[in-house]
Amino acid sequence: MQIKPFFDEATWTMTYVVYDAATKDAVVIDPVLDFDPIAVSTSTGSVDEVSAFLKENDLNLHYILETHAHADHLSGSQVLKERFGAKVGIGEHITTVQETFKGIFNLEPEFATDGSQFDKLFSHGETFTAGSLSFEVIHNPGHTPACISYHIEDALFTGDALFMPDFGTGRCDFPAGSATDLYESVTERLYALPDETRVFVGHDYGPGGRAIAWETTIGESKAKNKQLTVDTDREQFIQWRMERDATLSPPRLLFQSVQVNVRAGQMPPAEDNERSYIKLPIGLFD
Repeated sequence: MQIKPFFDEATWTMTYVVYDAATKDAVVIDPVLDFDPIAVSTSTGSVDEVSAFLKENDLNLHYILETHAHADHLSGSQVLKERFGAKVGIGEHITTVQETFKGIFNLEPEFATDGSQFDKLFSHGETFTAGSLSFEVIHNPGHTPACISYHIEDALFTGDALFMPDFGTGRCDFPAGSATDLYESVTERLYALPDETRVFVGHDYGPGGRAIAWETTIGESKAKNKQLTVDTDREQFIQWRMERDATLSPPRLLFQSVQVNVRAGQMPPAEDNERSYIKLPIGLFD
């Protein structure tokens, strides 16, 4: 099993190609669709890099895997699906996220909240295969209720639940997020894995000016994560996370990202003038 990381500078996002060099079977985790919020236009520079790697190595892409419905970048899953014919998968609790944001954005009545926009909904503890690759799904809510990690061999892809030790954990102030759930997810599920398990994070922000990094271990996280070690008091973490989140500004592409990502990376349907629109709810965070 090989892992090829890609870093999107505009959104600080890590995308991974996980593949078997012998069989050529592959998955892509958390691809990015570039978005210009001023021009309100998309482009495919980030996903083109991933596509080029897949083609150069003659890889057979089985799945595009989302760790959650991202709030900081648009998903490039539909571009990859169209190019390679792969399936798009996400955790089954995406339905909760869809129900929540359907009301917030007053989405069209026809918008389905059953996850049917995705090809596969994964449940906690489920194992699935992508050719010769075999993954276990770990539901780790908190950042969102639908967050999952993908565990393959000695590697764990944690999305926004767990970051590099010098940055900490994901925020929990989005609708239906929960600092309590995040604490329990990390300490009871992720930290239960062997210490040598490699952790591949969903974002990195280079705190203190250090070089961008994307790989740590469960053991290092348990010992050194600045926000949540194995010894961190539950109530202390919950209080700190809630107080910290209250000071944070919303992600720059929150509204644009969520409206696309709850649709599995598809744009909202065109209206009667044949143009698609993204809504900006006024005063939501007042």
